[in-house]
Amino acid sequence: MTHAATTGPPVVAAAPYRWRWPALFVILAAEVMDLLDAMITNIAAPSVHADLGGSTSLIQWLGAGYTMAMAVGLIVGGRLGDLYGRRRVFVIGAAGFTLASLLCGLALSPGMLVGARVLQGVFGAVMIPQGLGMIKEMFPPKEQAAAFGAFGPVMALSTVGGPVLAGWLVDADLFGTGWRMIFLINLPVGLLAVAGAIRFLPRSRPGSASRLDLTGTGLVAAASFLLVFPLVQGRDLDWPIWTFASMAASAALFVLFARHQVHRQRTGGDPLLVPGLFRKRAFTGGLVVGLVFFTALIGFSMVLGLYFQLGLGYDPLKAGLANLPHAVGSLLGFVGVHAAGLAQKVGRRLIHLGAVVMVAGLAGVAVTLELAGTDVTPWQLAPALFLAGAGMSMIMAPFFDIVLAGVDPHESGSASGTLTAVQQLGGALGSAAVGTLFFGLLEGGLAFPEAMRVTIWATGGMVAVAFAAAFLLPLRARPEEEAGH
Repeated sequence: MTHAATTGPPVVAAAPYRWRWPALFVILAAEVMDLLDAMITNIAAPSVHADLGGSTSLIQWLGAGYTMAMAVGLIVGGRLGDLYGRRRVFVIGAAGFTLASLLCGLALSPGMLVGARVLQGVFGAVMIPQGLGMIKEMFPPKEQAAAFGAFGPVMALSTVGGPVLAGWLVDADLFGTGWRMIFLINLPVGLLAVAGAIRFLPRSRPGSASRLDLTGTGLVAAASFLLVFPLVQGRDLDWPIWTFASMAASAALFVLFARHQVHRQRTGGDPLLVPGLFRKRAFTGGLVVGLVFFTALIGFSMVLGLYFQLGLGYDPLKAGLANLPHAVGSLLGFVGVHAAGLAQKVGRRLIHLGAVVMVAGLAGVAVTLELAGTDVTPWQLAPALFLAGAGMSMIMAPFFDIVLAGVDPHESGSASGTLTAVQQLGGALGSAAVGTLFFGLLEGGLAFPEAMRVTIWATGGMVAVAFAAAFLLPLRARPEEEAGH
């Protein structure tokens, strides 16, 4: 997953911090934990379900619980560092994330595991923004590009290696732990991050930020839960009337949250989200594009991992390896786009081109499944999955820069935090909505291949919606670059 900075204005140290490079390693270790745990359950979910039992909604909650908690937590995560000091909050976040990982590994029931996943998301949202903020404090301007640039390879390697690592750990059954090792492996990494943070991260004094908007936080958390919960559980319960009432209440709470933010700003308070952002067409368009795109992306990734195992009978390691072309396409797409400077040269058109390429890749997967049936091999799916991954990277490469370019400096912290939170909420909706569609089709009598094909076409439709919404974005990230266009 991609994280935008959620902190306030940068504070540049008078002199470079002595331990800045070891400190960067600590921050990257925390980032790896978060990135792996955001996606590692896509491969391990069938094994988890077979061991713990429960309904198929458990599979959806493994992803949705984590990303929903992360979405809400990121809104306030950066501000906690401003209030109480970044190093202190980072240590609390890393320690909490490690403890939550242990609880995941020891879970004895579906409810315990989902609850621990939610805790992981909460503490991840506390931990991640602090590292991004400290990089600005520790590194002089001329080194900041290199420091932030280290996140690219780490994110790419985590994306490529995550499914394979999950498959290998489940297959290896180390010490008889089975799927539990995908969470227990966080323990040494987390303890290293905590110890490294205490030793290498700079001490920082609490800033002058105003108190947290706890009412706003509660409203947005309740609204998110009331939306995601019925989407996941409604299918198991045959869609009782309260599920639709819950989603309607969610919409009402989001409206109430918006009104609360306006009132808080007018009365001199510090809102979680700057209301003026929503009067900017580029920003609101970016929220729509981001929500729909990440819903499609995360939903497709989850269902694909399930189909490889439940529909095609692949073991976890083979399923992880079958996902590699998608991840490699994404990695090489990012490298190619940045090497050619296409994000700056092409701007919004790159998002449109990426959407077309991604839909072509999804169509290729659907056609391959139609022709090859249940005898399809990973090699047969590889070209289409590679194409879908490349298209995904073309969409993401210019996205954050274009959406945030029109934001005023005093709105940048709120804007980047909101965009990242919407990305995470899209992940929760992807696990909930796309997963519900897939399992609903199976329960309705469709065979696995047919259910998978319908889900793929629905995913392609969401990417097409993102394509249309992208016309709300400016042509370039910098208005002055649009001269002559």
